[in-house]
Amino acid sequence: MDTVLEKTDNNIDIGISDQQRDAIAKALGPLLADTYMLYLKTHNYHWNVTGMNFQSLHAMFEEQYTELAGAIDDIAEHIRTLGHFAPGSFKEYSKLTSITEEEGLPDDRTMVERLLVANETVIRTARKALPACEEAGDEASLDLVTERLRTHSKVAWMLRSHLQ
Repeated sequence: MDTVLEKTDNNIDIGISDQQRDAIAKALGPLLADTYMLYLKTHNYHWNVTGMNFQSLHAMFEEQYTELAGAIDDIAEHIRTLGHFAPGSFKEYSKLTSITEEEGLPDDRTMVERLLVANETVIRTARKALPACEEAGDEASLDLVTERLRTHSKVAWMLRSHLQ
């Protein structure tokens, strides 16, 4: 069963049809999963980074995972406002995510490279959610997705700059 499509309430009258709310919730599920998996990867790197760049990377990763924690909550709660249950288990996330799970512990430069790739993955996932939001004229969902695009684009730029 696809939890993202499991409805919590069929009597929502917010000017967006049931079908449009279904499509938006279905599009936000992968964004939530990718955001959560990126959170885990970033937090893991924060805990385990070593090397000459330890201090700056440790602080940067903390800033990033803290922001991601808030985003996870925002996305999940928004799915709930659309009348659906938000996915919330590793099993569900593994089906929905495009982010690869970590094995082993890379060096600090590889951590930055992998976080860059993961943030760009989230950007692509967020872009896939835009059409459902636009078609429904759902400004709240568009705002949420646009904010994720803006945030991950900035983080990707910072990570890319760090590698140069």
